[in-house]
Amino acid sequence: MTNIPALTVRQNPDIKYLGKLLGDVIRAYGGEELYKRTEYIRSTSVDRHRGLADLEAIDPGLDALTLDETTAFVRGFMLFSLLANLAEDRQGVAAEEGASVEEAVAKLADEGVDKDAVLALLDKALIAPVLTAHPTEVRRKSMIDHKARIAELLLMKDSGDQATPEGDILDDAIMRQIALLWQTRPLRRERLFVTDEVQISQSYMKDVFLPVLPRLYAKWERVLGARLPNFLKLNSWIGGDRDGNPFVDADAMREALSRAAETVIGYYLMRVHAMGAELSISTELSEVPAEVIALADASGDDALSRKDEPYRRALSGIYARLSATHLKLCGHVPGRPSSIQAQAYDNPQQLREELAILAHGLRSGGSGVFATSGALGRLIRTVELFGFHLATLDMRQNSRIHERVVAELLKEAGVEADYLALDEAARVKLLRAELANNRPLVSPWADYSEETAKELSIIRAAAEAHQKYGPDVITNYNISNGESVSDILEVYVLLMETGLYRAPKDEDGAPHCPVMAVPLFETVADLENAPEVMTEFFAIPEMQQLAKSRGHQEVMIGYSDSNKDGGYLTSTWSLFKASNALTPIFAQTAIKMQLFHGRGGAVGRGGGSAFGAIKAQPKGTVAGRIRITEQGEVIAAKYGTRDVAEANLEAMTSAVLLNSLEPDNNDQKVQASFASAMDSISQVAFAEYRDLVYGNDSFRTFFRQMTPLTEIAKLKIGSRPASRTKSDKIEDLRAIPWVFSWAQARVMLPGWYGVGQALTADGDMAKLQDMAASWPFFQATLSNMEMVLAKSDMGIAARYAELVEDPDIGQAYFNRIRSGWDQTRDILLEITDQPHLLAKSPALFNSIELRLPYIEPLNHLQIELIKRLRAGEDDPRIGEGIQLSLNAIATALRNSG
Repeated sequence: MTNIPALTVRQNPDIKYLGKLLGDVIRAYGGEELYKRTEYIRSTSVDRHRGLADLEAIDPGLDALTLDETTAFVRGFMLFSLLANLAEDRQGVAAEEGASVEEAVAKLADEGVDKDAVLALLDKALIAPVLTAHPTEVRRKSMIDHKARIAELLLMKDSGDQATPEGDILDDAIMRQIALLWQTRPLRRERLFVTDEVQISQSYMKDVFLPVLPRLYAKWERVLGARLPNFLKLNSWIGGDRDGNPFVDADAMREALSRAAETVIGYYLMRVHAMGAELSISTELSEVPAEVIALADASGDDALSRKDEPYRRALSGIYARLSATHLKLCGHVPGRPSSIQAQAYDNPQQLREELAILAHGLRSGGSGVFATSGALGRLIRTVELFGFHLATLDMRQNSRIHERVVAELLKEAGVEADYLALDEAARVKLLRAELANNRPLVSPWADYSEETAKELSIIRAAAEAHQKYGPDVITNYNISNGESVSDILEVYVLLMETGLYRAPKDEDGAPHCPVMAVPLFETVADLENAPEVMTEFFAIPEMQQLAKSRGHQEVMIGYSDSNKDGGYLTSTWSLFKASNALTPIFAQTAIKMQLFHGRGGAVGRGGGSAFGAIKAQPKGTVAGRIRITEQGEVIAAKYGTRDVAEANLEAMTSAVLLNSLEPDNNDQKVQASFASAMDSISQVAFAEYRDLVYGNDSFRTFFRQMTPLTEIAKLKIGSRPASRTKSDKIEDLRAIPWVFSWAQARVMLPGWYGVGQALTADGDMAKLQDMAASWPFFQATLSNMEMVLAKSDMGIAARYAELVEDPDIGQAYFNRIRSGWDQTRDILLEITDQPHLLAKSPALFNSIELRLPYIEPLNHLQIELIKRLRAGEDDPRIGEGIQLSLNAIATALRNSG
């Protein structure tokens, strides 16, 4: 990247403050010598990066570090990046202009769309972030917790407080938290299990989502002047996603659901207890409705001290019923059980009804002081959103496993001896025949394979969950490699075995199934084939009836594998075209389309601004309904604190409103010409990418030796393996380590390669500039790519290329990559008319420029340590240093996986 004068990089005051405290901690706990060496390396790197010193004139000081000092140094730079992330989030670096619901409603009003139209959309809307357990969160939860505590203390400081509520001086308290960070082991010693991933995700649900969502609804209701339906909900597939993860089984799913119930019911108990302390209304001083009195009398609370306090007595009864519900669903009493014997709630609706009686009672008296019901109103909203399940759990499995299981069931039942040998038409005919009756295929006397038995047990667990927690607990079943209609029907056949799918009772009736089978189209070919698959699916009368009875049908589109398969531009364009092509197919059947976007954290896996990405979706493809995966480190980045989570959830919601309701004023002929140009550009980009990555088997050797892929596989950052098979083929490698490895080596190849060559080959600069100025899709595509280019560094990447054992292979491939990077940067700057990358995005430019000097020394250290490890040195500090450097670089880059 071109050197930029230092004066253009504006220092965030929080970063300066926290950085000074970190320096004091390093001096206090690491010693004066470590502090001086760290400070020398830091200042030298900053000066070199900003062009204030000659690149070769100053010794960076890295060679002088011992192994012990190396690990300490890496921890220091990692913590600086962690604190810098916190400071930026506080200053709103991640916030985007126009990304609030209030701004979106105002913009729509200016364009002739009134609040009634917004309310009508939201009445049938669904916006759902889906938390997943993909392993790119390299930090331990303890590190994230300390960071969150520092954020809380800084908020107190913002308010003018000098001390914490406990009496600690704020500066001292912040210093102590940084000292705890310094002394906390950042690396996990053991690989995560599914239960660990569940526990981590549910801490975010409890600490962030439970309090934030009701607060957002209250805020939006003030903007729109009406009570809103429950359109923004939390989903998860941690504990239900078993595609490629052998550790997710029936017991793991039961454990995830039980822990979720424990979390949410425990939260309700805490809130009800707090309200019981507050609502001291006496019948001697206030007129209380009969319904409240009746609820109080039925509570079992006969304490004389509360005889005249019906709200408190009613809440005692609610608390007792919640305590009994906790015992029923979780298997043990809560930490603070009730002394009253009570009947457990059958469902969360019963809890809501009793809370609503109290809310109505409060509103009925006085002059409207309790009109909004305060904490009680927020709790009612919380119950509506989270029920007893906390987050709706998705199931996911690969279609190849489904077809093997179904084949075994059909064979054992004497229906079809070789299902796998049938063509698609024969499979569909057979599956439809099975779905036309409610006869089970499974026999209690058959001896099924381990794979089939495991799949049947998890589907039985799903049916049990519906009985135990209600129909909202599991509503979607995602099918990886969803390539055909039979892939969808196979899931319904399996669900029929547990009674979740029921055939219609008569010819005119519709099947019933509370769990929707969702095909996931992942590769470029799958995306191109998606419209044909859905056309054939809706042509089956019973499937169309099932979708109509539900009101919508979901289709999941995958960013990660389509990118690894065809490169950044072709992946992005294929997703756009598939979404567009699906729209008329759904319109013809009058079934609402719901797209589930499988986005990752890095741009190469669909990352980047969710606000920009949603706004850039083709018109008609959102229409108020969208689900988006939130993966790995993105969960901590977007939902690590309540304020940050609120901003991101609001941005997602406002983008849905704008995309769904803004008038389409674009010239359709111009749009068609843009699409035609993109087809040609995409073809060139695809060919360039495929030729590099899959054109010669030697590339896989180059990739594995140039990047720290082997070292990344040793990180204890997830419960699933890095590769789907034991093969070393890139096709079999998961998209996550593919992207993560290129990020560590500062190449970021999945986020840009092939684009520069394709745009240059197009050659029509006036048209490309017009597309960048007026087409949201192209704007978002270039914007995300620009961020990736700004975070990459071909100078550092050249040193990683030296790790390749055959220098001829290493140099040949790297020269090609560097040439492509230069070409991509140059044409991007020409199209966007900028003197340097991110010139028109000063906040993001400052953010990246600030941290690049801190990443560069980490890269150099990582390279040297990898050399030593691969040369056979077995000092455990070398491996630890590499692991720490992976952690530190990922923290600094933020969206690296």
